Amino acid sequence: MPASPLARNIANEITLLVSSGELSAGDHLKTQSLADKFGVSRSPVREALQILSDQGVLEQKENRGFFVRENGQQSVVEPIQVEAQPFEAANDYQRLAEDWLTESIPAEVTEQMLRDRYHVTKAELNDMLMRASREGWAERKQGYGWRFLPVAKTPEAFEQIYRFRMLIEPAAMLEPGFMLDRKIIDEQRRIQNRMLETDIERLPAERLLHNGSLFHEELIRMSNNPFFHMALVRVNLMRRLMEYRSRVDRTRLVVQCQEHLQILDLLERGEVVEASYFMRRHLSGALLRKSPIAWSWSGKNHSPEMVEN
Repeated sequence: MPASPLARNIANEITLLVSSGELSAGDHLKTQSLADKFGVSRSPVREALQILSDQGVLEQKENRGFFVRENGQQSVVEPIQVEAQPFEAANDYQRLAEDWLTESIPAEVTEQMLRDRYHVTKAELNDMLMRASREGWAERKQGYGWRFLPVAKTPEAFEQIYRFRMLIEPAAMLEPGFMLDRKIIDEQRRIQNRMLETDIERLPAERLLHNGSLFHEELIRMSNNPFFHMALVRVNLMRRLMEYRSRVDRTRLVVQCQEHLQILDLLERGEVVEASYFMRRHLSGALLRKSPIAWSWSGKNHSPEMVEN
């Protein structure tokens, strides 16, 4: 029996975690943890793990489960070709996202209302809503129906988010509880270097955006003030839907990664005040490029021309 589209999409997501370095050779993949991460039941996760085992990405060990295959060279694993749902394609997920961005549907809906609107099966709608939930702009209501969450729908909202980030991210480094975490520093340095070496050219836009957001979220965690971290995660989710619809400027991402590495260098040398100042300048530069005046909008979809983190 052919693998389900959901299982194949999850398999692709896991492959990207391996190719981006978030999962390393020998790591144990736990079914429940992955189900929680992707907002699905364990059944499609088990199916996805079996797909990856058959592809040679994972190794299944008897009575122990699935592990990232040891390859001795830490080579990049090419993503499995699956039926992805890019925003530029005419598909149901795009229509749902576009309708929410343009306020063509209410914030609270029933599944039957959405099935009637998009002419999809119950399983197809579940896949759409699960993806929206994973990407942070939909949640199941208690008891009945779904709720769509606030997102950055306009250039003005993006500017407000960046101004907010310019306040909290540099300030978090100056918190009394700020403490360098060697594991975070080493992991982020590895991700940024790998981006420069191979990933900027080969990874899909969604993974590049994820890596950029992760860098800032991991650094702000070192403030040891959970409210800084929660606030940043929240605003990153609010801008993510619009940014998935944009064209990524991969040339600009090279500069972004280089600046990320400069921030890590300053922190490692104990120059925290300088790192805080550099972080504000880093975000300020992104704000100037993403301001409503600087943005070029294409057609009715209002998609920004470039994306940064």
